[in-house]
Amino acid sequence: MKKAVKTGVLTLSVVSAVILAGCAASTPDTPSSIAAVESPDGLKTLNSDLLGEAKTYQMPANCVKTDKASVERGRLFFNELNNESNVSSKYGMSYPKSKNFGNCVACHQIEKANGYGNIGPDLSKYHEVYVKTGARKPEWVFQKIADPRVDNKDTAMTVNLTTKLMGENEICDLVSYLFADKK
Repeated sequence: MKKAVKTGVLTLSVVSAVILAGCAASTPDTPSSIAAVESPDGLKTLNSDLLGEAKTYQMPANCVKTDKASVERGRLFFNELNNESNVSSKYGMSYPKSKNFGNCVACHQIEKANGYGNIGPDLSKYHEVYVKTGARKPEWVFQKIADPRVDNKDTAMTVNLTTKLMGENEICDLVSYLFADKK
């Protein structure tokens, strides 16, 4: 003696409807086979993700180097989307394959890069356009990579030194590459 209740496309038997109604009416005091659902504090999570105020950094003395190892590491950081090749070990530093180098090419067009983005400015002729003309100084570039929010609070660029995505030496290698002669 089953009666069927038809609602649109869904047809439930009276027995099923009673079971579902009973589940919906259960209270915290009623034993249930349904596990408790985690309810994280969203505001707490958002606040912990905030970076705080933009930070001005002083570029270390002797940051810009001309040795092949520093320049080549900078090229790697600048041109690689990730560290799958781990070629950094050839140049005096070994990083885990999971190391993220900041992913410049995710947003910028860059000469000889493995991939490119179209969010940030085109950096493919950066040395020629900005370095050789004197429009950019190493200190400015260091700060822009370390914490670009100093001169643009709404930037989409990664905040590398403040968040420790990159260290001072890695940023110096990037600056060294950008300021090296590209022959």
